[in-house]
Amino acid sequence: MATRTRRSQRRTEALSRERIVEAAVELLDAAGEGGLTFRALTERLATGPGAIYWHVANKSELLDAVTDAVVAAALTIESAQSAESAESAESAESAESADSPREKIRAVALGLFDAIDEHPWLATQLTAQLSRSPWGSVTPRILESVGRQVRALGVSEGGQFTAASALVHYILGAAGQNAANGRDLGPDVDRGEFLDAASKAWQELDPDDYPFTRAVAEQMREHDDREQFLAGIDLILTGITALHLSVGRRAPHP
Repeated sequence: MATRTRRSQRRTEALSRERIVEAAVELLDAAGEGGLTFRALTERLATGPGAIYWHVANKSELLDAVTDAVVAAALTIESAQSAESAESAESAESAESADSPREKIRAVALGLFDAIDEHPWLATQLTAQLSRSPWGSVTPRILESVGRQVRALGVSEGGQFTAASALVHYILGAAGQNAANGRDLGPDVDRGEFLDAASKAWQELDPDDYPFTRAVAEQMREHDDREQFLAGIDLILTGITALHLSVGRRAPHP
């Protein structure tokens, strides 16, 4: 009896929270939230449910832990993404240091974009956590990563929350829509062929009712999702910078 107890304790100790989270990510990637059950988790980890419940109380807590782990991992690649985004930028800021606040914001954005693209379930979980429990670990982690750089840009204290929130909402919204597009199309649909068909359909619209849509149809066919996402970040940053500078110019000198 004592031997069985010691073996059970060793199995529980070996089954760390990190291993459980890693296995949960694999299940979510393979089958979505519906595929993440404690039964499937126990089978993947070759253990009993009691060992899992020792580390996580329920599925909701597990989803929170999994989301936080994936987001944390995405944000750790910030420095590498900073260098990449600085090299690939085509705007006037392309020569800007990878350590600048602007490039660090681009790095955070790309890290989250790629994580959401890699894990299709992540967008839904982020939306749920931001609205259901903004006091949890995920929301402050993302807001801090963006907000710290907004502050470093020199944005006034009164405008920092609005500027950081606008960036966070764009990042999660655009990245989530991109992931949804890929998920809805499925792995068997060729993206180039799909965009070509959509572009042709736009070009055939009534020119009086849809002059703009017809005009950008060719651009839609050739666009790169990642580059377009970064262009949106640059637009927001340019607006934030322009607003801050204009406010600074109007401020009276002491």
